Amino acid sequence: MKSNIPVYDISTFEEYKNKGIFVGRFGYYSKNHQHLHSAHKHSFYHLVYFTKGTGKQHIDFKKFDVKPQLIYFMIPGQVHSWDFETEPDGYIINFSKDYFGSLLINSGYLDNFEFFSGIPEQQVIEVENETGAKLVYLFEEILKEGISSRSFEDDLVRTLLLQLFIYTARTKQRSGEIHLNSYSHTLLKNFQGLIEVNYAQLKFPKQYAELLYITPNHLNALCNDLLGKSSGEIIRERVILEAKRLLINLDLSVAEIAEHLNFSDQSYFIKFFKKYEETTPEKFRKHNTQQNGKQ
Repeated sequence: MKSNIPVYDISTFEEYKNKGIFVGRFGYYSKNHQHLHSAHKHSFYHLVYFTKGTGKQHIDFKKFDVKPQLIYFMIPGQVHSWDFETEPDGYIINFSKDYFGSLLINSGYLDNFEFFSGIPEQQVIEVENETGAKLVYLFEEILKEGISSRSFEDDLVRTLLLQLFIYTARTKQRSGEIHLNSYSHTLLKNFQGLIEVNYAQLKFPKQYAELLYITPNHLNALCNDLLGKSSGEIIRERVILEAKRLLINLDLSVAEIAEHLNFSDQSYFIKFFKKYEETTPEKFRKHNTQQNGKQ
């Protein structure tokens, strides 16, 4: 049993590592990186499109099916594992946080895509045949550029990757799974962004409402309308997610985790965790760190 969940950097992979991107065929990748089937984290963005294979995968402790024409996206820091029932294949792309820095003026451009939200349910998408064919074409073009020495290949790969994001986003729009970029949607994104920065310090909706210059009732109604959850629930879910990510690091005691998340004491943290997860932090840790952290 490992004492700490592994965190992989883009330089772990040979291809493209100096350009901040790794592109490959998933079948080969899966066979040659068996250790990545167990729970691990990335310090980079990650996406996989399956063309064959079945099984299960976990993203931040939530289970999803693996099947053809399914694409998933992950942001840095999320916990991930696979459990394949039949041999998988498809395409994989890993790219660094600053990969688009030389091309895009807007450093937060990726935030426009809900599959980079860090919310697992929004990150796993099944595409229809037409979109699947477009994605396969784009993946193949990206692979070709990866072995090219022609001028502008780096920027061409970036633009191909952006096309892939846009086609996938349009699939979600057609299925009615995302909302238009309205004022309410912008407010929600700002709320989620503030939580990501402040979840350990600010745990009450009224604190975030003040930062957004709206009332707590407005914030709560917004969250219920767009996500079907209260603003308090969204804050709690982020705190619990970070608790889970820290608990599978066996180098940290429960008391240290409680302090990291700014709880007044260990007992309060344990009660909080048990109330919403129906298990204690220690039982969660034991269950999720067995078999070398594999879920």
